[in-house]
Amino acid sequence: METFHKQVVLVTGCSTGGIGNALARAFAAKGCLVVATARSISSMADLSGVPDVYFLQELDVLSDQRVREVVANVIDKFGRIDVVVNNAGVQCLGPLAEVPLSEVEHTFNTNVFGPMRLIQAVVPHMASRKKGKIVNTGSVTVLAPGPWSGAYSASKSALHALTDTLRLELKPLGIDVINVVPGAVRSNIGDSAIANYNKMPEWKLYKKYEGAIKERAYFSQGPKAMTSEEFANKTVAAILKEDPPAWFSEGQYSTIMAIVYHLPIFIKDFFLKKAMKCS
Repeated sequence: METFHKQVVLVTGCSTGGIGNALARAFAAKGCLVVATARSISSMADLSGVPDVYFLQELDVLSDQRVREVVANVIDKFGRIDVVVNNAGVQCLGPLAEVPLSEVEHTFNTNVFGPMRLIQAVVPHMASRKKGKIVNTGSVTVLAPGPWSGAYSASKSALHALTDTLRLELKPLGIDVINVVPGAVRSNIGDSAIANYNKMPEWKLYKKYEGAIKERAYFSQGPKAMTSEEFANKTVAAILKEDPPAWFSEGQYSTIMAIVYHLPIFIKDFFLKKAMKCS
């Protein structure tokens, strides 16, 4: 098969049931050569038979060494990397006054420093070609951070800020930077959030809110949530444009959250307290 003209796309966080898995499939369907990565190969075994998903790589974005190895492996195999999608991330549920700082640090290490590790590893290669695209997966929660997921929202806020700066700094090097901002998209994020939540200590000041905190895990997984396949198809179409958008947002709540962002604070607080049952 002739692969020279196919774009090489590296996607992180491709475990089965997640947005990254759907993005890998959507890129492959568009004729790209996809390097799908996750912390374990077995977690994305369903991609092994998908045409054009040629290269499954184990990648823990917390490891500087492993990030550098994977980038080198992909360049060695395909000669280049055209698109990097920083999708790997973790949720962190709980009241900020009681969430262990170790969990907050882990959230930032995964959601902020993980993308930065991969960006710093791949930018020299893209700059040498004066060509490339870096895609960071943010969140609409940044537009209106609410109760019970403060560490997650803060980490995504940091990623948004880094993305804005990178867009300006990397443009002279020929690299486009795209902030993909999912609204409510059906995925395994709720189950993953609960799995992490079950490791938390028992709350002291917020015990009566435990039900509301657990509900927050599945807030984006309602019946009107966009399917991950539809989200991935629309997102990939935007990314692959010759002149891609700086900001791309799809999914339930993506419009309403943009509106909420501009509301007076007292209205925003009222809306969020009611939605998250924090009163």
